[in-house]
Amino acid sequence: MLKKILQILLAMAYCCCLLLAPSAKAQDPHFTQFYANPLYLNPAFAGSAHCPRICLNYRNQWPALQGQFITSSFSYDQQIASISSGIGLLVTTDNAGEGTLNTTTFSGIYSYQVNITREFSIRFGLEATYWQRKLDWSKLTFGDMIDPRYGFIYPTTEVQPSSTTKSFVDFSTGVLAYSNDIYGGVAVNHLTQPEESFILPSAGSTLPMRITAHFGAILPLEGRGDGGAYLSPNVLYMQQRTFQELNLGMYIGKLPLVGGLWYRYDFGTSDALIVLVGLQQGAFKVGYSYDVTVSKLSSVSSGSHELSMGIQFQCHPRKKRFRTIKCPSF
Repeated sequence: MLKKILQILLAMAYCCCLLLAPSAKAQDPHFTQFYANPLYLNPAFAGSAHCPRICLNYRNQWPALQGQFITSSFSYDQQIASISSGIGLLVTTDNAGEGTLNTTTFSGIYSYQVNITREFSIRFGLEATYWQRKLDWSKLTFGDMIDPRYGFIYPTTEVQPSSTTKSFVDFSTGVLAYSNDIYGGVAVNHLTQPEESFILPSAGSTLPMRITAHFGAILPLEGRGDGGAYLSPNVLYMQQRTFQELNLGMYIGKLPLVGGLWYRYDFGTSDALIVLVGLQQGAFKVGYSYDVTVSKLSSVSSGSHELSMGIQFQCHPRKKRFRTIKCPSF
């Protein structure tokens, strides 16, 4: 079993690197509990659980550093049988630098499922997002404000932009393929690469495309019942401009408990080891993960904390031709 798991992980990682070899610094916030925030991971997940679903996520990254990043999100999605489609709503907020830069996004998502065979399905997703960014100029510091002996005591000569609010519209897409035990997908965010600078005209300040590929499998340890013990090896690769990130992980679960261990590698340096524990009881689930920083920030960052909560509502029995995806909940 161990040999089989290692072979799956290596094969999936190799596929990711071949498909998405171009390199890219990330500008988007990211979540450690990928599958606890499915619409953020890939818009094709909208409606994939068939019944209505609510997900809440909170992440506090590097709390020991001044100006840490705090990101939260809310999402709702469900399948609409009458149009054979899924719909979703995703709202995210990101607070960078203790309120220096605040970003809020509102996304509407549409997905469509095609059953290729009795055991294999593909979902396609489209996402339209409205962005609003606000800059608190009073919290910025510049080099000309520094006195060698007394610190920041001088007023800056930098000119505040005419507007410290920036709004724009963005588009993303994704595809998700899965069978009973194997699943994977690719998402491309920021298709139009909108201008994000507060100072216009500006060159080279576009929001770079983010490409995400994720693959995984469910390996039952006690038959194929929904509540039986299982292992789930997974790999996730992200690229944005010159930043690349590879995540390798393993879930082990038997309801109501789920555990996970991940390793995150930023091409060129090891970034973090991630420990996860989740509880899923009936319609409710809650998960907590901690990123143990292993990079040069390990002595000063205090890692990262992430909390997720979700509600999976009950609904009318799904039609036989609709197949829900089996993948980890966290």
